[in-house]
Amino acid sequence: MPELITPTGQLRSSWLAARDEWPPGAHQDGTGLRLAPDADLASPQSFSAWVEQLKQQSDKSVAVGEGRVHATHWWIVEGDSYLGAIDLRHYLNALLLDVGGHIGYSIRPSARRRGLATWALGAVLPEARALGLDRVLVTCDDDNVGSARSIERNGGVLEDVRTTDAGVKRRYWITL
Repeated sequence: MPELITPTGQLRSSWLAARDEWPPGAHQDGTGLRLAPDADLASPQSFSAWVEQLKQQSDKSVAVGEGRVHATHWWIVEGDSYLGAIDLRHYLNALLLDVGGHIGYSIRPSARRRGLATWALGAVLPEARALGLDRVLVTCDDDNVGSARSIERNGGVLEDVRTTDAGVKRRYWITL
């Protein structure tokens, strides 16, 4: 049975195995990898430092970097196996309003087609409500049929499809 957990250094080897399933340089939405763009995450020290950054990003008393927003990160796990990640961005800046939305997620390639994204998105929606949000924006690539279905199954209503600096994006709003 999958669950959402706070990122932890204890799953480093499983996380590294998942990372190796992705093509080099592939974007993994919701993982917070942009917080450690040059870190050698195979190093236990670098991995632990990155995990602490992920945890700290939700602390509103700590300033986030330029162009960043406060966000809460979870890992999707089954036992001690890392299956993916999801994050909830507490508010939107201009880039997130256009491209990224409030919630981002990715599922490791070997764990796809099991309903994990649909389940995780549904599990995070009450967290968004608890933050005081009354609706959230969730986006996906126009050709990502699986992600579009996950969003729609969670009540996503398509606002538009637009060309952005990150490609063609489908933009959905989910009322909480």
